[in-house]
Amino acid sequence: MRISAAFLALTALSLPALAEKGHVHGEGSLEVVIDKGNLSLRLELPLDVAVGFERAPRNDKEKAALAAAQQALSDPALFAPTPAAGCKPEPARVEMPAFDGRKPPEHADIEATHDFRCATPSALKSVETTIFKHFKQLYRLEARRAGPGGQGAARLTPKNPVLAW
Repeated sequence: MRISAAFLALTALSLPALAEKGHVHGEGSLEVVIDKGNLSLRLELPLDVAVGFERAPRNDKEKAALAAAQQALSDPALFAPTPAAGCKPEPARVEMPAFDGRKPPEHADIEATHDFRCATPSALKSVETTIFKHFKQLYRLEARRAGPGGQGAARLTPKNPVLAW
């Protein structure tokens, strides 16, 4: 997907918030950009939320937890755009921390990007997530959206997993 004005606007909005808040256990962030028929979602989570630790895995059970988190975050069903928009998912990209023997990070994050191509973008009015069902230690996502209809923000929770505009 090409860099759009909506993405740049969302990035500009996000920078001050990221500088103020930083890494918070139990919380993640979601950036949603709508550009013509393209819907792009960028998710950032503390590794601890997904697997219960922020260091190199120490045993097979922890290695399996990392693999399961990567699989869950790659699932195209993690996000459901408005059905009437006819959005089809592209393969997700998930970036897990690299535990390569160097000094371990103080705080490790996971980044996942989900892109969709929407046949009827004017019908796109919301995105619902199932992420809270996968990661019980996640209690909120701070979501920001930019698109043709403007910009907005919302807090998603297990009881309110829908970003609507």
